Amino acid sequence: MKKLSINIAFAGVLLLSGCASQTGWTPTVDSYNDPNAFRINQDMAECKQLASQSSGGTAKETMIGAGVGGLVGGAGGAVVGAFTGNPGMGAAIGAAAGGLGGAAKQGFSAEERYKNAYNNCMGGRGHHVIR
Repeated sequence: MKKLSINIAFAGVLLLSGCASQTGWTPTVDSYNDPNAFRINQDMAECKQLASQSSGGTAKETMIGAGVGGLVGGAGGAVVGAFTGNPGMGAAIGAAAGGLGGAAKQGFSAEERYKNAYNNCMGGRGHHVIR
């Protein structure tokens, strides 16, 4: 059962990291009256790289969240399981639930940091970003 819970948690992390992906989102830039409109494509490429570095990467952050959530969930689950007479089962269920929750939180947080960094970079370079 423990191995099944770990496999379920790992599959969930992979699914969540796919959902919270930084590839494909770009800010909407209004080029009307933009004195730097000729630089939009170059600035978008540079800002995308900077935003990715700034956010830490969604996949990496999701894995960190899964690890921390799994540890905390496993400890909490073991305590609850001890009260019901099966601490091992409680720890396995708690680790799986905590891992998924931690992965989701960290993945979405990294995605939000990425978007904010991308928007700020483009705005800092003089472009009108629609938010």
